[in-house]
Amino acid sequence: MSTPLVSLNRHVMVSQLLPFSCVDGPGSRLVLFLQGCNYHCKNCHNPQTIGLCDACGDCVATCPDNALTLINLNNKPRIRWNSERCSQCDTCLAVCPKQASPKVTHYTVEEILGILHSQRHFINGITVSGGEASLQLPFIIALFQGIKASESLSNLSCMLDTNGSLSLTGWHKLLPFLDGAMVDLKAWQQDTHRYITGRDDHAVFKSIQLLAQQQKLYEVRLLHIPSITDYEQEIEALATYLLQLQLGADTRVKLNAFHHHGVVDDALTWPSCTQTDIERLAAKLAKRGVTNLILPSCYI
Repeated sequence: MSTPLVSLNRHVMVSQLLPFSCVDGPGSRLVLFLQGCNYHCKNCHNPQTIGLCDACGDCVATCPDNALTLINLNNKPRIRWNSERCSQCDTCLAVCPKQASPKVTHYTVEEILGILHSQRHFINGITVSGGEASLQLPFIIALFQGIKASESLSNLSCMLDTNGSLSLTGWHKLLPFLDGAMVDLKAWQQDTHRYITGRDDHAVFKSIQLLAQQQKLYEVRLLHIPSITDYEQEIEALATYLLQLQLGADTRVKLNAFHHHGVVDDALTWPSCTQTDIERLAAKLAKRGVTNLILPSCYI
């Protein structure tokens, strides 16, 4: 099978690279967390990954480790982060007017392929997460395409962790190189979804439906926030929907528990989700026939 030429020089902004993870898809995986998101979720545990640094320079002088430098690259200002000097004090995040992390690393497709090659014997695949990974879709397509075209890497599965906002056109470009996706269903009702994320949920339902039809919906995730999310109030409709997705497939339904780590503003006043809360929701879904429920292994 012939494949189009991969753009090895295409680059991406990465907020974190995990060499090994066992909670971001099947097996042991390398995970890329990309910078930037099109949602502004009140419950976001990593709000510093939402915005994109505009190189205003406010953070440079305040860094106690002198780990940040304002440089000019290709006639564009950029903050250069020295990870070896950085003590992770997060002063830069506190002073940034956009709450955007300058602590990002730029990788090319070729560089990520090289990292995967060095770790190919220890991992089952790669997961690209965020922020919202699909905002950097051309990079993901080029990377996954490169993996599938490589004799030494083609056995690795390519997964996407997403909020589901990608257009159907975007999904159709990615599907030939995608093995599975994990999608957040942040609420059932439109008003609740808009309150939590600041965005409508139409694209999310379309994405989930398409992935299910293509047998590439690995997991639907529900973040349970007692008194905020509407899963229990809409349990009949939610269960019916999840059952339709699981027909002829082994799609997982993962229940996550909300906690206060990393959140800001209103979310700090919301109740944490306990094991009892999660088990009650799971019992209601199971009673209505929803299977393959995945519950948290710990509660913070």
